[in-house]
Amino acid sequence: MTDYIVVGGGSAGCVAAARLSEDPDASVLLLEQGGGDRNIYLHVPVAYSKVYASDKLKHYGLSAGHAQQSPMVQANVLGGGSSVNGMVYIRGCPQDYDGWAASGCPGWSYGEVLPFFRRAEDNDSLGGAAHGAGGPLGVSSPRYTHPLTRVWLKACQDAGVPLNPDFNSGTQAGCGLYQLTTRDGRRSSTVGYLRRARGRCGLEVKTRVKVLRLLIEGGRAVGVEYMSRGRLVVARAEREVLVCAGGVGSPHLLLRSGIGPADQLKAHGVSVVHDLPGVGENLQDHTIFYMLYDLDGGDSFDKYRNLGWQAWAALQYGLFRSGPATSNVIEGGAFWSGQPDDPLPDLQACFFPGAAVEDGMEGVPSRRGCGLAVSQSRPRSRGTLRLGSADPLARPTIDPRYFSDPYDLRCLAEGVRIGQDVMHQPALASYIGREHVPGRRLETRQEREAFVLEKAQGAYHACGACKMGTDDMAVVDPQLRVHGIDGLRIADTSIMPVIPSGNLNAPAVMVGERVADFIRANRPAGAI
Repeated sequence: MTDYIVVGGGSAGCVAAARLSEDPDASVLLLEQGGGDRNIYLHVPVAYSKVYASDKLKHYGLSAGHAQQSPMVQANVLGGGSSVNGMVYIRGCPQDYDGWAASGCPGWSYGEVLPFFRRAEDNDSLGGAAHGAGGPLGVSSPRYTHPLTRVWLKACQDAGVPLNPDFNSGTQAGCGLYQLTTRDGRRSSTVGYLRRARGRCGLEVKTRVKVLRLLIEGGRAVGVEYMSRGRLVVARAEREVLVCAGGVGSPHLLLRSGIGPADQLKAHGVSVVHDLPGVGENLQDHTIFYMLYDLDGGDSFDKYRNLGWQAWAALQYGLFRSGPATSNVIEGGAFWSGQPDDPLPDLQACFFPGAAVEDGMEGVPSRRGCGLAVSQSRPRSRGTLRLGSADPLARPTIDPRYFSDPYDLRCLAEGVRIGQDVMHQPALASYIGREHVPGRRLETRQEREAFVLEKAQGAYHACGACKMGTDDMAVVDPQLRVHGIDGLRIADTSIMPVIPSGNLNAPAVMVGERVADFIRANRPAGAI
């Protein structure tokens, strides 16, 4: 028997397991469905897109009505999203977390979560009250920036988007270079937490195991049942079970364990362990579209398809940890508001000085181009996640209900207008050739909305389906304890009541830090 079982070795799970193992009297078992993170493509920043078609990602198809949409995706590797994502380090707006606190989640205001962002962070160039040093998560300014990215940033400023040197300072609006979760030219994932914990006898990590269900006895979580190499194994926890299986995996695990809306569970023949109506509700994701352009002047990352250029980049990287291989390609970005009456940014842009380098970018005919991705960072639409079958190996049924709130479509359509305005600025005129997607300047709101409906997709930022709060649809309380079941917590993006304004990896790491802190603070000295 172990003290703590952590289900899911992703962005939050690795953090929680490592932090809990700092207690010399505690034993921790971390269970991860995917394998280890030894693949070289997981560590060289420029190569991250190489894993899109690999077993390092798990794809979840969407329900009828979303056939044209890309599936939702979760990482299937130790480190989770932090091992496969684009490495953009964004926390969101302070108002995101203040909104959580005001909606029934005391202790989650920006001022209260900031120390946990800072605790995680080892920033190589930014300091002050907003940033940390010495933490397990490397956060770095770019070692390499493509010249075209700097031209794009000039175009943003010519279009009226001011320069912002630090998107995580507490003021998000503006354009600038992203900081990345890298250290010394290599990806920095939350596996780094486990490496720091190496040698602690109380931490055991198992990969390539599939947790089938949670074990609940007398209203308390006492362990899990999992498959390992074709063998059914039961692991029991003396203190607590932490579910950190991700925005899709965590609500799905609860449902197939009999925790969720009773009518849904009964319809699939699953015994109701605890009727919890909010499980699978409140599902959220950012939506994103891509605009693609041929280049007439200059070059792009596309030249590194050439073996000679690849060899040159590899030489720079191998000898000096420098050059284009240290880039995540998504070097520059911007946050702005798509609605004039909204004081906060609700659109995020990512510029790609290359074509076909990101999942969802179809490429350009010339094989030499650039792209702009625009996403809505604060959507109002809410979807659902349901059991697809009582079979624990079956996929859930996911209905994201993108654009079910008309505001989201209006907002992202305005993103088309602003994005095209930037791409048509004089600063870019000598570089940009034909506009491949959309193909022409979209002049009316109706045209822009039609483009969004045709081209937009999810941004792989699933969250919210195990909502934190105190209302009737909340799944966990503000200390991430599952309502109505002792000894069970959830800690990952699924607990977010409202999706943060930007990429979700940094917030997920913060959630992992917080849950470990909650557990340690709630355990009096000498308690068993």
